[in-house]
Amino acid sequence: MPSREGERGAAGLTRRRALGVLGVVGLAGVAGPVVGGARPASAQGNLASLGPEESVELTMKRLFGARPIKDGAAAIKIEMPLIAENGAVVPVSVEVTSPMTPQSYVKSVYIVSDKNRRPLNVKFSLTPAMGQAFVATNLRLGESTDVRAIAEMNDGSLLMTKREVKVTVGGCGG
Repeated sequence: MPSREGERGAAGLTRRRALGVLGVVGLAGVAGPVVGGARPASAQGNLASLGPEESVELTMKRLFGARPIKDGAAAIKIEMPLIAENGAVVPVSVEVTSPMTPQSYVKSVYIVSDKNRRPLNVKFSLTPAMGQAFVATNLRLGESTDVRAIAEMNDGSLLMTKREVKVTVGGCGG
């Protein structure tokens, strides 16, 4: 009859012992959340109050405080359709004419939609290594609105331009 010594691993651990340890670890993983007690499910919002969560004025104040925002129409170019047949996918690109050097560059580009429930659509962070201040994305717009592009320079100054987009009702997918 062969010896049971041959079944031991290099560390002296038997297969039976290893399976027992793994079983205890597995039970601890399953029982851990149960021991802490079940919590009632909670939703992320209240369906009874689907109004605006934040106005565009509050969003701008939260993002930029009391810093003055200069007219950036000469430096910022927004490309987007004048009429969006599908508000769920509205392509937009923003280009800021600015040197992208360590001394002077576009630090961030914000895209804000005035009539969205959450006006801030996106914030892009840029570096001088990018060579060009150009960003593009798709927006989700619930209705016709102004879309703002705000460029924050590395010195903290702000430039803004805006453009209106009309979202058609009953268009393709909308």
